[in-house]
Amino acid sequence: MRKGLTSIVALIVLFFAGCKGNTKAEQEKDVKLQAKMTESDQDSGWIILFDGTDLQAWKGYLQDEVPEGWNIRDGALFFDPPEKRKEGVNYNLVSRDSFTDFELAIEWQISRGGNSGIFWGVYEDPKYGQPYETGPEIQVLDNSGHPDAKNGTTHQAGALYDMVAPSEDMTLPVGKWNHTLITVNHKAGKGSVQLNGKTIVEFPLTKADWDAMVAKSKFAGWEGFSKFRTGKIGLQDHGDPVAFRNIKIKPL
Repeated sequence: MRKGLTSIVALIVLFFAGCKGNTKAEQEKDVKLQAKMTESDQDSGWIILFDGTDLQAWKGYLQDEVPEGWNIRDGALFFDPPEKRKEGVNYNLVSRDSFTDFELAIEWQISRGGNSGIFWGVYEDPKYGQPYETGPEIQVLDNSGHPDAKNGTTHQAGALYDMVAPSEDMTLPVGKWNHTLITVNHKAGKGSVQLNGKTIVEFPLTKADWDAMVAKSKFAGWEGFSKFRTGKIGLQDHGDPVAFRNIKIKPL
């Protein structure tokens, strides 16, 4: 459910306050780490999807351009929910390229009380109005401030949403950057999620085991959900401010 304008403005203010809470030394360290990542990855098989300078690798879901609300600041990609949403416009982002087996490294920072997500296997077709109709989601959430965290551990940050819960809460406080490494390897028949250096989710990708998981979830019976091994990476608009940075992917 979309929040009212007052709630959105309040969340954005809190989000910016959290970002500014980092010391100057921490901010300078972040910039150096990002530059190092970009340089060292060029010859190691990683593809840079976002290096803090442009959005050439991204577009809006079912669109050719990046929708309003997504802005680059201080080397990070921020989503500032529009005050007035345009009818028929989808504000989720997807990668221009598609991937099958990969490691996806991404850092995220959620607003206080915020909710978002990272998708893979997203298939663009007008009959699927949202990325989550086809793409499984790794949850991005303020566990302490968003009510979805109380709807079971499979809804908490790092979870394979509504299917596999994290083994523990490895999230950092609001205003800090959380590093996530998502592995999807159909050839090996397994996937995993690391959050801030620790593996907290593992899941099977063999057809029988995966189908059994889906059958026990809210996605049971959904026509397109997880039907496409090859698909796009997605960043979710859930109506709350969120930021991402240092996004890279390594095909397996």
